[in-house]
Parts: sequence; C-alpha cells; structure tokens
Amino acid sequence: MAQLITPAELDRLLGAGAPVRVLDVRYRLDKPDGSADHAAGHVPGAVYVDLESELSRHGAAQDGRHPLPDTADLQTAVRRWGIRTGDTVVVYDDARALGASRAWWVLTRSGIADVRLLDGGLRGWIEGGFALESGPVEPAPGDAVVHEIREPVLSIDTVAAFPWEGVLLDVRAAERYRGEVEPIDPIAGHIPGALNLPTTTYMDGERFRDAATLADLFTGVGVVPGVAAAAYCGSGVTAAQAVFAAELAGRELALYPGSWSQWSNTPGQPVATGAAPAEVTRTV
Repeated sequence: MAQLITPAELDRLLGAGAPVRVLDVRYRLDKPDGSADHAAGHVPGAVYVDLESELSRHGAAQDGRHPLPDTADLQTAVRRWGIRTGDTVVVYDDARALGASRAWWVLTRSGIADVRLLDGGLRGWIEGGFALESGPVEPAPGDAVVHEIREPVLSIDTVAAFPWEGVLLDVRAAERYRGEVEPIDPIAGHIPGALNLPTTTYMDGERFRDAATLADLFTGVGVVPGVAAAAYCGSGVTAAQAVFAAELAGRELALYPGSWSQWSNTPGQPVATGAAPAEVTRTV
C-alpha cells in the first residue's frame, strides 16, 4: 500500500537513529542525470539513485525508453544504496514525485516491504526548515534481497488485446493523448480505448491530492474497487506515479511499463487520436 512520510516524521526517524535509508531519485526529462544536484544539496544521508541506469535497463526502441531493470542488476543497485533487510526506505525527488514513484514501484514490487515517499519531495523538506548536506554519500553495502517483479505487469501483447473488462488509463498530458503534439515519441496519439487522466489532475504541485479527491478522480474514469485497471504514460515513469496516487485512494492499477514509447515504436499497433470516440489509424 502506498505510504507518504512527512519531512517532520523523517527528521524524527533520522534523529533517533532508526534503520532508515533515504534515496534521492532526482530525474527530469530535460535533465535525467541529477547527480550534480544531489552533490550540491540533499537530505542528510540520502544516496543518489540513477533512474536511467539503476531503475531501468537499456534496450531496443521497441522495448520502450525505460524497460524494467534486470533482477540481478537491481539487486546490485539495492545493495549499493545500502538497503538492509528490515530498513524503512524513503524516496524523494524534486519533480512531482516522478522518479520517487518509479523507485517506490520497482522496490515494493520486487520485495522491499517498507518504502515511503517523502511528502512534498525535496521542496517540502526545505520548506519545513530542515537542513541539507552536500557531497557524495557512499554507504556500507546493504544485504537486502530482491526478487523478480511479480505484480501483474502488462506486456504489449496484453495491452493489444484491450478492451478487456476493465479500464486502461493514459496519464500523459491531454494534448499528447489527443495526438495534437508529440515531443518525444515517433507517433502522436493514444492506445485505442484508453481514457485520459493527466498527472496534473491528481497532483497539486509537488504533493498528491488528498485521498478523498483522488478517489473521486479515479471513480470518474471507472477505476473502482473490483474493476481491473491499468495505467501507461510515455515510458512507464509517470504511470508509476499514477499507481501510487491510486493506492492512496484505495484503488489498484496495474502498470504497462513499455507505455507509449514502446507502443509507438512497434509497427502495426493501432493508434487513436482526439477525444473519445476516437479516430483509429494504423502505424506503418
């Protein structure tokens, strides 16, 4: 279940010497390498996590931009970060919990039991008046064990069989969903049958909206208890944020990690444009 931790709560845990490992997962599309920003200032003791090389693996275009990491590589990364069995892991970033949500999803789905997002991210920590430290953080190697991700993870073949008896959400910006613009991937549009729930609807700046508001938003697109639902975005990062938001609302979303970057790079997949009912075309 998704959990938030406030800056004050994290500060108390750190001050008490509790078994806490803090991960700094700063990542933005325009600046994927956040290591320099981490070195300049971070939550005390936070280890920098590289989303592109440690929470993803390199693959072909038809794998999408951020394929899930291999289990062995993730195991190496988790131990490099210093995570020990039983630790509380706190993840944060400075860009609307995108990198942090990816870390939360990968870690919880691979067996790390207690992973929490810092409410408000780095900005929330600073606004709370808590100190930063600078320089690299290199903890002693951890001993935590991860396993292959076991949650139902949608493959492109499963998504291609949609509609199932459920809901498929596209959480990209509305103009990308409608196919009016596409700044990154080769084809504009969305997967036929998908509904649009942009990230801006369930985020308020750096924070998730309250549980009641989130529940109303997900109910509005048919994501209710007992109904199978899944989310995708551009490359599986923002969709992890949507999964976190859904869990805060007491709802469940499966993840399609390949997302639009995989779909639009796979010849022959259908593409819809506009708002529903959508015009469907075929890729070439």
